[in-house]
Amino acid sequence: MPHALRGIITDWGGVLTDPLGPTIDAWLAADRIDRDHYGAVMREWFAGLRETEGGGNAIHALERGELPVAEFERTLAAELRLVDGGPVPAEGLIARMFSAFHPVDEMYEVLGLARGRGVRTALLSNSWGNGYPRERFAEVFDAVVISGEVGMRKPEPEIFHLAAERAGLEPRECVFIDDLEHNVAAAIELGMTGILHTDVATTRDLLAEAFGADLHPART
Repeated sequence: MPHALRGIITDWGGVLTDPLGPTIDAWLAADRIDRDHYGAVMREWFAGLRETEGGGNAIHALERGELPVAEFERTLAAELRLVDGGPVPAEGLIARMFSAFHPVDEMYEVLGLARGRGVRTALLSNSWGNGYPRERFAEVFDAVVISGEVGMRKPEPEIFHLAAERAGLEPRECVFIDDLEHNVAAAIELGMTGILHTDVATTRDLLAEAFGADLHPART
């Protein structure tokens, strides 16, 4: 018999914010960075072909808080180039990269409604040194887990367990929401119910079905 669901663990970027793709596109256009070259560099980095000085994946090290943001910015900027072939300024690179990460109020609303119906809620985010809107988190989350603050990152099993534990839950009692398929797959492997986020309406409907609750705001 399936275990009763009692909690929601959700990603931040791409779920509680605008999608990552348009956000990065806006930054590339604003900074006049060569888009094709950026894509080639990041494919190599995500494939683990860019290591830190001590060895290991630079992106993973950044997300675990092992690599200082300024050092990551300098390393990444050195690999990129402007459309005219010029150098990319390193200082503030990540802040510029995510400057179009605007909040999606409807998703905060969904989580708030779920929490108001007794569902435990937690944030689980891989950080790139992001400036999180922490003032909003108290409204909707019982627990917050930021990768760079705990030395772990998704999809490592330990960070999923930590998020569930901080929310006072077992993994099998949790629904996990993320916009990246490999993170959702990792959560499912641990016994969580996974939702691959594509849009607010679909995620709202899937959560409503999972918890047997109407998560639409009351109309006056």
